[in-house]
Amino acid sequence: MSDLAALITPLTQIVKEAGQAILKVYHSSSPIEVEKKDDNSPVTKADYAAHKVIEKGLLALPIQYPVLSEEGGLPDFSERQTWTRYWLVDPLDGTKEFINKNGEFTVNIALIDKGEAILGFVYVPVKNILYYGGVGIGSFRCTEENEAPIQKVPLTFNKTLNVVGSRRHGAEALDTMLASIRDRFPSIELVSMGSSLKICACADGSADWYPRLALTSEWDTAAAHAVLRAAGGEILDEALKPLKYNEKDSLLNPYFHAVGDRKFEWASLIPLKE
Repeated sequence: MSDLAALITPLTQIVKEAGQAILKVYHSSSPIEVEKKDDNSPVTKADYAAHKVIEKGLLALPIQYPVLSEEGGLPDFSERQTWTRYWLVDPLDGTKEFINKNGEFTVNIALIDKGEAILGFVYVPVKNILYYGGVGIGSFRCTEENEAPIQKVPLTFNKTLNVVGSRRHGAEALDTMLASIRDRFPSIELVSMGSSLKICACADGSADWYPRLALTSEWDTAAAHAVLRAAGGEILDEALKPLKYNEKDSLLNPYFHAVGDRKFEWASLIPLKE
């Protein structure tokens, strides 16, 4: 068994325990208390509770790597750039969806190796659905009924193009981009959803493309990125190069395009930025 495959069982337990900690707050009869972080983004007791579960679980694993979590401290880049492997965690991705109680939030754990997302777990607590995937493992979608490897049909120009987008960020720019390519496909369907579920939709074939024309952070994308890569997709930056991690002081991602079929002619659709 590879070192990554050996992590499947313990990581599955960790993300599900974090999900239960989130649901305890989600289903509480008390109103959800919301604080503001320094960047004005919202945070709740559920974010912190999930962080504690995940950090404790990761630090108890036989092999130790640094843990970089949205709700933990942020080491200086001078320290981070010495890391070969580390855990990149978003304990509750989609806090606004959590607050609005629409169920579209996830628990994200990724293992980063030399700037690449090589293993990822994305758990959807409300639906008890787990996506996981990694190098040499493949990509899987797990429900209460079964665990199935992800298999997709390649995208072609004679099929409907299924696009997912954010409800709140970059919608106008996305509409303009889609209008410019509308004559390339029989039809284009756009669905809005929250959190890393948009990247997972590209991974499992329910979507072909997620153009993110607004800022995100590295912990927002890494876990689903690993799932997507293992399913034959990729996250491309504006120069159409694979998105990388921990290569600069800032943890902000550039604008990007998550694509379900990396072999498709994306360069013919996406404006190239040098």
